[in-house]
Amino acid sequence: MNLFRRLACVLLPSLALGLPGGAAGPEALLIITGDQHSAYDRTAQMVATVDRLKTEHPGLPLAILLNGDTLEYGNIVARRSAGAVDFAMFAALARRAPTVINLGNHEPEFYDLAETVTHLQATGVTVVSNITNRATGQLFAPASAKIKLGAAEAVIVGVTTDNLATYRVAVRPSLDLADPLIWAQANFPALLAGASLPIVLSHAGIKADRGMLPLVPPGTLFAGAHDHQRFVHPFDHGLYVHSGSWNEYLTLAWLHRDATGAPLWQVEQVRIEADGPADPELAALITATRQKYLTPEDTVLVTCLPAALGPAAAARRVVGALRVAAGVDVAFIGNTTFGAGLPAGGVTREQFDACVRFDGTIFTAEVDGARLRQLLAAANLGPDTPFEQRKGEFSFADGPAEIDSAKTYRIATTDWGAKNTARYFGEPAIVWREQPGLKLKAAALSVLTRP
Repeated sequence: MNLFRRLACVLLPSLALGLPGGAAGPEALLIITGDQHSAYDRTAQMVATVDRLKTEHPGLPLAILLNGDTLEYGNIVARRSAGAVDFAMFAALARRAPTVINLGNHEPEFYDLAETVTHLQATGVTVVSNITNRATGQLFAPASAKIKLGAAEAVIVGVTTDNLATYRVAVRPSLDLADPLIWAQANFPALLAGASLPIVLSHAGIKADRGMLPLVPPGTLFAGAHDHQRFVHPFDHGLYVHSGSWNEYLTLAWLHRDATGAPLWQVEQVRIEADGPADPELAALITATRQKYLTPEDTVLVTCLPAALGPAAAARRVVGALRVAAGVDVAFIGNTTFGAGLPAGGVTREQFDACVRFDGTIFTAEVDGARLRQLLAAANLGPDTPFEQRKGEFSFADGPAEIDSAKTYRIATTDWGAKNTARYFGEPAIVWREQPGLKLKAAALSVLTRP
């Protein structure tokens, strides 16, 4: 049996599994996350969590790995301030521990990618990437970096998505994107050869990662991102983790050794509470930056909720509202349409837009019950979903508990879902009909604001 499959330990917030009897304490700690997307409701709390871990484990070598999409153009405060809070966060993290950022598709949100890398490096972080500058033919940043973790040295390789449509329109002409699998086949052997602690940061998504997992050397810690999922999956060559999105969770990877000196990773995923301890300096900067850049239109109340909703619960609430507003049997919305959760009480336009990142026209279609049952089985993925069911991005869905295979059902989705119907709904392609008078945000709010 593979060493990692046998010994890698996964800890969830309510579950603690020990290492094999007699194993020594941790040799080092990696703090990993991805898809932060300028999540200012938890940014200061994330830094405070790093401080807590350093205090609780004095002298333990520690590094921080940020796996792409740290920035978010859709956050109006981030956009107007050119990511001032985010760059302050990078500097704060780099002061605390070696920090590595793998470029994702949302890093060039406020500058072109070359200038973004310059700004990132100025904060003290190390940048890795396999994105090539079309003008120079050179990578925007080195594809790998080495960091010391006590007596050990980790080799960290960065890979990102080649889906040009996910990058900001203005920067697309400057990017030469490599197919992740082909690039990994050509570069992993040299970059990871002989590494005592091989680590891959992939912002390519689960579909691409599946092809890359067999290419890494034994003992690899492979961190994925881009699909906004959270799970831990031991595989033949190591351990594969996704940390979720919007700063809601951090993955803690504790480095242990077995009797032969081979690495053992004990993995814990810890939730960051929006009302938890916060770094005072960053919290004050967030408050000041919001006050400076928000307008009265941003702070107008658009709905009211009896209780706060985390990101997944908020997404399900919005999908349910769309189902009612569209008058359909089932509604589907792609998971990456959503970002932050929603607070209790009055919800401002800024807060709602942080939750529902994109607007668009609603499309409807009809499917039989057998097809609908398949679609619902592929929706609403969570941390416990079997790895075999994970294909990449998925849909949040709301529909009836019972499905009759003999019946025909009316379904709805967004323009993004309809345009990418094969990605979200498979084959044969569903024939969608546009509903010109129905837009996602207005439709959802029309239901959420009802008494």
